[in-house]
Amino acid sequence: MTVISDAMTARDKNDIPSRIVPRSKYGTWIAGALVVLFVFLALRSAFANDNFAWPAFGRYLFSESILLGLVRTIELALIAMALSILAGMALAMMRQSSNRVLNAVAGTYIWLFRAVPLLVLLLLLYNLAALYPEISLSVPFGPILFTMETNTVITVAGAAIIGLALHESAYCAEIFRAGLVSVDHGQREAAEALGMSSWLMTRRIVLPQAMRAIVPPLTNQFVSVVKTTSIVSVISMPELLYSAQIIYARTYETIPLLLVVTFWYLVLTAVLTVAQHYVEKRFNRGRAGLSDYTARKLSRLTLEAGK
Repeated sequence: MTVISDAMTARDKNDIPSRIVPRSKYGTWIAGALVVLFVFLALRSAFANDNFAWPAFGRYLFSESILLGLVRTIELALIAMALSILAGMALAMMRQSSNRVLNAVAGTYIWLFRAVPLLVLLLLLYNLAALYPEISLSVPFGPILFTMETNTVITVAGAAIIGLALHESAYCAEIFRAGLVSVDHGQREAAEALGMSSWLMTRRIVLPQAMRAIVPPLTNQFVSVVKTTSIVSVISMPELLYSAQIIYARTYETIPLLLVVTFWYLVLTAVLTVAQHYVEKRFNRGRAGLSDYTARKLSRLTLEAGK
């Protein structure tokens, strides 16, 4: 009995897990302390330097012209992104099409507007009247229905919206195409076996799953569009940056006004980043049960088709 008891005691002692002693993280602590010191010195330098002109920064931060420019920036980004999403989705579907003509046209469009810099594209659109002084619509081999001067159609705002939409839609098309390709081909085969049309299959089966891969890069692209709107200042579009340029061209307070512009872009980016987090969280719900969700949907569609 004593031998058995001693053996069991030795086994119990061996089964007791040893305490894990974490390794010292002196390097991490030192790196963190250096980063904190660097940030402190940078902030101290910024607030102690009179050349930053912080009183002027506070004076212009909520000025009427700056806020109007901010509103125009938001409107421009929303309109351009909405058009880009619509055009990008259509282009992605064309790229996935078995029709070679549609595939080639979409591929050429994406290649062209990804290759041409946005600044060059904006300048071309802004000076389009030099190429086509008038825009007319006519029936093929028939009379001209109407004619308008190009400058009345392609205004500064029009050139900015069209240029941004053309440029960003090429990138949105690739984002949508990548999302559509990410869906397992077996899902399409199952939908085709049920006799579903291509449009119904895309709307009910493919897109709900593809959105999980589309939303993160698409929301990131929207953040990029908000910042890219500053480029339209070269064609005198009165958005946020151009509004600041008009002021400091008159007052010579360049640095504080550029800081005002930077502050508002930081605010917009922060808001969009938070919104991106919640949108991604919304679309990632039930990721683990994706197959069950798809199976239930296909079963329901089968029952509906049998009625």
